[in-house]
Amino acid sequence: MDDQHTASSARRPSRRDILSLATAAGTFTALGGLPAFAASAPPRRPAASPMLSASTTTRFWYQAPAGDTTMIEQGLPVGNGRLGALTGNDPARELLLITDATMWTGGLNGELDADGQFPYARENFGSFTLLARLTVEIPDHDLSAVSDYRRDLDISQGVVSSSYRVGGVTYERQIFASHPDDAIVLHFSQRGGGRYTGTVSLAGTHNETTTADPRHGYASFGAAFPDGGLRYGAAVTAHSATGTVRVDGSAISFSGCRELTVVVSGGTNYAPDETAGYRDPALDPQRLARTKVLAAARHSATSLLHTHVADHRKLYEQFALTLGESSSYQRGLDTWERLRARYTDGEADPELEAAYLQFGRYLMIAGSRDSLPLNLQGLWLDGNDPDWMGDYHTDINIQMNYWMADRAGLSGSFDAYAEYCLAQFPSWTKLTRDLFQDPRNRFRNSTGKVAGWAVAFSTNVHGGSGWWWHPAGNAWLANTLFEHYEYTQDKAYLARIHPLLKGAVEFWEARLITTTVTDPATGESREVLIDDSDWSPEHGPQDAKGMTYAQELVWALFANYRTACTVLGRDTAHGRTVDALRERLYLPRVSPTSGWLEEWMSPDNLGETTHRHLSPLIGLFPGDRVRPDESTPKEIVDGATALLTARGMDSFGWANAWRSLCWARLKNADKAYELVVRNLRPSVGGTNGSAMNLFDIYEVEKGRGIFQIESNFGTAAAMVEMLVYSRPGHVELLPALPGAWARAGAIAGVGVRGGFVVDLSWRAGKVTEARLRSVGGRTTTVSFGGTTRKISLKPGGSVTLRDLA
Repeated sequence: MDDQHTASSARRPSRRDILSLATAAGTFTALGGLPAFAASAPPRRPAASPMLSASTTTRFWYQAPAGDTTMIEQGLPVGNGRLGALTGNDPARELLLITDATMWTGGLNGELDADGQFPYARENFGSFTLLARLTVEIPDHDLSAVSDYRRDLDISQGVVSSSYRVGGVTYERQIFASHPDDAIVLHFSQRGGGRYTGTVSLAGTHNETTTADPRHGYASFGAAFPDGGLRYGAAVTAHSATGTVRVDGSAISFSGCRELTVVVSGGTNYAPDETAGYRDPALDPQRLARTKVLAAARHSATSLLHTHVADHRKLYEQFALTLGESSSYQRGLDTWERLRARYTDGEADPELEAAYLQFGRYLMIAGSRDSLPLNLQGLWLDGNDPDWMGDYHTDINIQMNYWMADRAGLSGSFDAYAEYCLAQFPSWTKLTRDLFQDPRNRFRNSTGKVAGWAVAFSTNVHGGSGWWWHPAGNAWLANTLFEHYEYTQDKAYLARIHPLLKGAVEFWEARLITTTVTDPATGESREVLIDDSDWSPEHGPQDAKGMTYAQELVWALFANYRTACTVLGRDTAHGRTVDALRERLYLPRVSPTSGWLEEWMSPDNLGETTHRHLSPLIGLFPGDRVRPDESTPKEIVDGATALLTARGMDSFGWANAWRSLCWARLKNADKAYELVVRNLRPSVGGTNGSAMNLFDIYEVEKGRGIFQIESNFGTAAAMVEMLVYSRPGHVELLPALPGAWARAGAIAGVGVRGGFVVDLSWRAGKVTEARLRSVGGRTTTVSFGGTTRKISLKPGGSVTLRDLA
């Protein structure tokens, strides 16, 4: 039987081992610099330790491991932007549910159903699914036999840790997902003379067969989805400088080890290239996964950890936040107890609230980097059947996922969203040209013309759409792309997205229809341009014309396109034509019946009063056509406020986040803060709120809650918006500062539109100091409490302001 396994002590993979695999792995150079799962150069290793002392880091901690059936609520997430995992941290059975952002079933989904809409099922549209399950079994460490158990997620350094005692020995483990090494690392150590004995098992989740290579010391699997679907694979290796590590059958066994390092990686042959069918046929994911784990395993666990932490801190420390001090009692509670105390006691916990915002940033760093953008599930799953296939919803989800990025010092994380849109754009254009005017499509253009591109309410990663057509979705996607330019002032980026902006504009040039409206105040009639038959997400009539949602989005799209044309000196005549069309767009009125801003071209409420979506308020947020200053007629602001009030203050997490952002825009600090706190309430039995691991839970039906990530980002964005508001040419400090944060605080690294970054501190509700740094912007105004300063800077320059009150 000796030829079935090998033993090792201190042996790590050699350079020859790695090179023998790498030559056959295949590589792909992605469009626009977005890499697929690919071979890469060895990372630079830090010369000095980047580790922080525990007292200076932000941690969420717990006194029990996650259960196998409660991983989505209790598992602690790690991720390197592409490869992610939920970790369970059971002493006897460490479980990792591993994902790759590109691990999708399905395909183009390029044919319509009988109603002229897209099919929307796993077998055609596809679904986001798990890549693998990794288990590390240590039978002697049964939970019933351990004491002093603790696990935590250190978001400052991107590390999950757990510790416990067995027989007088302290056992510790660390888990992290390294972006530089493109692998997940588990390191087991001890203090007191203990030993580890057990097995490491890697399994696919689609009936794959795992095989082992005794000579090289790894186990791996590879497979492909049927009908030309993705190829995918994963691999794991383990090593120890003490004890024995063997490859036995399809698993890795270890015995008598004082320490143990496990390295796992995997991916797919997804490629962001429509001309290649979103596949790289030359890539062998299983072989590449082997290459990556062997390359990482050549380095010590300490070296891998330091490389990861140095990389993570570069992003995490671009932003800082202090909202005040919590009590010693609050600090002494574990995270779940602390969430419950915040809810039941009703006492502000400013350090917990600041940590919640930073947790959103942690998820962004871990989930949106060099791969596909975050979907409904982010990067984390507990099975292969996520609700709505874990897709990209184009009427709030994907946009809300990225509202936080530029505001909170993570502009680079936005790249995944932009690259996704650029890669899907050719396919979206073809599907629109071929299918949108299908006579069965109730949303088709009555003009008989079609141009540019459109999407449905759901999109996948294969260039396809699902469910109903969503005409205004292209405008919202394009406006989100343009807003990133407003933060960065990156003209090269603007030039890359210009064709998407233009294509969306061309779609609306072909779609808009003319109607006559009468001004109720003057009785005068005029012709206006309105949206064709459409649906205000996600309620009311499906044949409404001129609905506010579309009118506001198109108004912003046309303005953004004109700006892009001017900045780039491209399509300038077309930009002027489009700007003239914008002047003719119908914009919503206030209903004389309800006093609300109208959602439809009707004084009547045609939908649900407390509906979760705020579609007619999109001009308030994320748009800023409606704002509480002299630029907007008072009756419009009052109508928007009345509608927002009618929508209510208690909904799903993402809906609460959107409401909070709108109240922040209206400078109502109390309501904005109330909604933030509501999203922090503990979810019990699937109710709306925060799970133990702080994932937002969406109660889809009584007793069943699911994880949906956009609330984690939307709530964080709302918190920033309460402290700093911006639009090109204007920055307002502390526009909606709640009393719970007013005593003293500071925020640093806030991106503001117009090309600046703001650092801000306050005391007793008043600004004590503000520093404005240009990242491309030149002029803006800064205001607080009625005082306004005009600022002029050169790119890279900065100014510090005091005595603003």
